[in-house]
Amino acid sequence: MTEYGRSPGSEPWHPEDPAHGNQGWEGQQAYYQQAQYGNEQAQYENQQDPYQQQPQQGYGEQQYHAPQEYHAQQTYAGQPYGGQQPYDTGTWDTGQQTAMPYGAHAPADPYGAQGPDLYGTPEAYPPPQPPGQRRAEPEPGPPQESAHREPEEESHPFFSDGAPDGGPDDDHDDDPDGDAGSSRRGGGQGRRGGKPQKKRKSRNGLACLVVALVMAGGAGGVGYVGYQFWQGQFGPAPDFTGEGTSETVQVEIPKGAGGYEIAALLVEHGVVKSQGAFVSAQEKNPRGKSIQDGVYTLKKGMSAASAVEAMLNPENRNALTIPEGKRSAYIYAEIDKKLELKPGTTKSVARAKAKTLGLPEWATGHPDVKDPLEGFLFPASYPVAKGAKPEDVLKKMVARANAEYGKLDIENKAASLGLKGPWELLTVASLVQVEGKYKHDFDKVSRVVYNRLKPNNIETVGRLEFDSTINYIKEESTLDVGAVSDLRKIDDPYNTYDIKGLTPGPISNPGVDAINSALKPTPGPWYYFVSINEDKTVFSVTNEEHNRNVEQYEKEREKSGQ
Repeated sequence: MTEYGRSPGSEPWHPEDPAHGNQGWEGQQAYYQQAQYGNEQAQYENQQDPYQQQPQQGYGEQQYHAPQEYHAQQTYAGQPYGGQQPYDTGTWDTGQQTAMPYGAHAPADPYGAQGPDLYGTPEAYPPPQPPGQRRAEPEPGPPQESAHREPEEESHPFFSDGAPDGGPDDDHDDDPDGDAGSSRRGGGQGRRGGKPQKKRKSRNGLACLVVALVMAGGAGGVGYVGYQFWQGQFGPAPDFTGEGTSETVQVEIPKGAGGYEIAALLVEHGVVKSQGAFVSAQEKNPRGKSIQDGVYTLKKGMSAASAVEAMLNPENRNALTIPEGKRSAYIYAEIDKKLELKPGTTKSVARAKAKTLGLPEWATGHPDVKDPLEGFLFPASYPVAKGAKPEDVLKKMVARANAEYGKLDIENKAASLGLKGPWELLTVASLVQVEGKYKHDFDKVSRVVYNRLKPNNIETVGRLEFDSTINYIKEESTLDVGAVSDLRKIDDPYNTYDIKGLTPGPISNPGVDAINSALKPTPGPWYYFVSINEDKTVFSVTNEEHNRNVEQYEKEREKSGQ
């Protein structure tokens, strides 16, 4: 192979070759030998080219036909080379040359003695190329940089306040005359000429300072968060010290509130400093879990332990507690006292606004009822803050009664007991509550009520004959109500010595125990009972037996000094 990637053979002549002149590459001009070859031209003019009729293989699948051109293989001394490999004559290799016999001498260059080698000098033309591979002469470009350049100092755009790789800094961004561009090409004070630019260090210190401050702030923040986490996980909860300030506040604790809910309310009102401190103090106090709902008057800034002790003291609990079996008149008076109102204020409100306080439908519209709220002021403890209104307190009581009666399902169970509805069941419970002195007697007392209500009973003939009803009429609470003959003369729908059946409505506000006894009376034939003392209540079926029990009761009263 030759240096051009072809098999050994001749090379084509160049159009501007000084040895050949302009021959016309496309075969349109005849070949004329240059004058420099002298008389040797005639020697070749009459000779026939043995390869003249064979097409030449060109680049890019293009053939070159020149019947009259002199670009075929040359003969030596007027004779064709025959089977010998011709020497390089400057023509294209057709691939049809015959191999040179072994041991044969290569023919001499016919031009060897004709003149200087025009291809062997530095000024010689490059080897000729076919038309498809010719390249345009490169245009003259700018002068190349000097091979030797001073090493540049390594810089970073963050600290050098400039663009990377020696680019223009911010000061050139707004240059309308394009100074930045000229700097890149060697003009001005660029990298390729002129004075090197001065490094901008005025902002380096500020950048470093900002980074340092950010890192310091981050480290401080991490430390603070870590300290807070350690305090929250392992350190004691924040707490005040002492018994508190002279300033007091009222805090209402709802029913069923747990330690954290109570603590949250105390923190909100400034009583304790943190929930954790109060819950911890509550757990350490043996009675801490017995804190009840209600309104408490507490000091601000108290230690958690002091707050727990204060809430366990009944004197600090602003709650209105209603005992079981109390009449509505008693409750009205207690509300007036609690709210520091004129006596009778709450009673007037109750009568005027009874229909707006939340009574159920089955508790309204009954005739001859002395107080529509009787039986619905449920016995419990209610928070009463200073400045509250009477109707607000009454609404809480009625709502509590509705909730409790709903749990007991008195509305659906009344019919199974021979009663007309829950209103009569509530009335029975109110009688059991005030007639039975002790809860362990409630079930039997309830049975006595139901037995006396039977219209065919021969003992009371359907009358209840309870002293409690006389006391309700008279708004008293006494054991000596008078002789039976005198009691029957009292004209009042609540007088059970006169009327048969139940009173128009409840005569007290019964608790859960009395209601349960009214729902589930103990089976028995009793019509009478009397409580001798706390541990002894006797029940009897006949009036004669009952009279004997009453005599025993009177003796016990004399012994006790009653």
